[in-house]
Amino acid sequence: MAAAIQTTKLTKSYNSRSGKVNVVDHLDLHVEEGEIFGFLGPNGAGKTTTIKMLLGIIYPSFGEGYVLGKEIGDMDVHRLISYVPERPYYYEHMTGLELLKFYGSLFGINDPALFERLLEKVNLHRDKDKTISQYSKGMQQRIGLAQSLLNDPKLLFLDEPTGGLDPIAHREIRDLILSFRDEGRTVFISSHELSEVELICNRVAIINKGVIARQGKLTDLLRGGRIEVTVDGFESAEAFLKALPLKDTNVRTLPSGFLLDMPELEDTSSVIDSIRGAKGKILSIVPRKKRLEDLFVETVSSKQPSKTITVEESAGANQ
Repeated sequence: MAAAIQTTKLTKSYNSRSGKVNVVDHLDLHVEEGEIFGFLGPNGAGKTTTIKMLLGIIYPSFGEGYVLGKEIGDMDVHRLISYVPERPYYYEHMTGLELLKFYGSLFGINDPALFERLLEKVNLHRDKDKTISQYSKGMQQRIGLAQSLLNDPKLLFLDEPTGGLDPIAHREIRDLILSFRDEGRTVFISSHELSEVELICNRVAIINKGVIARQGKLTDLLRGGRIEVTVDGFESAEAFLKALPLKDTNVRTLPSGFLLDMPELEDTSSVIDSIRGAKGKILSIVPRKKRLEDLFVETVSSKQPSKTITVEESAGANQ
């Protein structure tokens, strides 16, 4: 699949009193066409600087990057991309319809039918004559997404698209973003809403202190969950453990029985057979999936990697 975004050693440096600082440091990023990609990191990690370079707002100090096959900064790309910032500014005296007409005129677009279709797409067609000052935060996010579609972009950059929204507005924005992917668009999301990212993104990258620390498919990155097995029929935890020759396990005594916590990669069937063979009784088996929040905290809390860690590299190292 072709790359919507591809960077190699992309670096942005600034001079400070203590010398030159790399805010983004040799960033290798790969985003495929037609996917929803999550770009994650703590505050100050370099997310906004990276997005500004990809948009051509600022230029890299070193390295190279391509957006939709063209070098970053190429003005022709601007007709094919859209950007919705975390805190967009609108002329609050305008109505929703007037806002689309105004921004459409910047592209040379004067298509009343298009404006109506976009308002209906974001479910604001009944509120098109209200001023922006009368819009809730969720409605303002939706009119921003409608505005971002005026030029029929192939690639959308969304910065905190669901930040500060109530659960209903969250779902509305999430459904809209999923519809963009269904239309064949690529969506690049920077967000702290990790539960939302986990629901909608195909792949993610985690940047920390200017360096990509993790990158890959979510299904691969979130491997390594745990399985909890509750059992009864053993005199003690020691007797239970003797029946289970496992390395990475924890056993906790319960009011009735024991709780075994083991990696999901263990052979669950053989564990069950061992318990039954020792005359134990299985009360429950509960998979505990690794969450994106767990991966994020684990990544940003660890020592800074010297280079990007991808799923493919990790898999190759274990072979």
